[in-house]
Amino acid sequence: MDLRAKRRYGGGMPRFALRVEYDGGPFAGWQRQADQPSIQGAIEAALARLEPGPHAIAAAGRTDAGVHGLAQVAHCDLQKDWEPFRLSEALNHHLKPAPVAIVGAARVAEDWHARFTAVERRYLYRILLRRAPATHLRGLVWRVGRDLDVGAMQAGADHLVGHHDFTTFRSSICQAASPVKTLDALRVELVEDLWGPEVRFHVRARSFLHNQVRSFVGTLERVGAGRWRPEDVGVALAARDRAACGPVAPPQGLYLAGVVYPDDPFGAGQSR
Repeated sequence: MDLRAKRRYGGGMPRFALRVEYDGGPFAGWQRQADQPSIQGAIEAALARLEPGPHAIAAAGRTDAGVHGLAQVAHCDLQKDWEPFRLSEALNHHLKPAPVAIVGAARVAEDWHARFTAVERRYLYRILLRRAPATHLRGLVWRVGRDLDVGAMQAGADHLVGHHDFTTFRSSICQAASPVKTLDALRVELVEDLWGPEVRFHVRARSFLHNQVRSFVGTLERVGAGRWRPEDVGVALAARDRAACGPVAPPQGLYLAGVVYPDDPFGAGQSR
């Protein structure tokens, strides 16, 4: 490492940011588990093929079983100062045949942290509107066999945007210190796709509670189906009671779609 690099990154072990894409279907979630497959475990095993371990990587968020990643971000510390593109290529070689891919790698400062440096998380949720079973999208969407009123769903979603106590939309096993969060955006759109119409939810916040997005979607599906009024979402929010929440949407329609940092580590010139 030259003097310029030492000044920028520090003199410790080289730290790398990884942008990760994965199909969450075969996994018990992101977090490493002793007796079940995980995305974290798959990446750490691949790292051990490159350098002696043990390796412990940290991620921007811990997705649940069945939830997918379009642009999860993690970081790892290595002994060798790898060229980022070669690191991503080597990891992808050793990740086969798991449905996990490193789609970006970047050298970052030794105090950069995938979770704590992040300023925003972005989630996508997909509902496929058709009566026929999903084939090509099986495990990638929530199939609902009825039309949904997207305008009513957006009206309900508008009650959730802002700074609120989200106890109603928080899992009973959530470990967050406080249920108070700021939801920056919750946009609902209807998209005509090749496989049929989809309702897509685009959700942005600095951080989320456990099952918060899936609780939003399950509740808003009730609005779209005409079983709740849009204003009922505001009533449920104000109740601050988990029992007031609608059903929790299944995990397979949910994607961690992006993580935002003050300075994008995957900017021009980095492995993608």
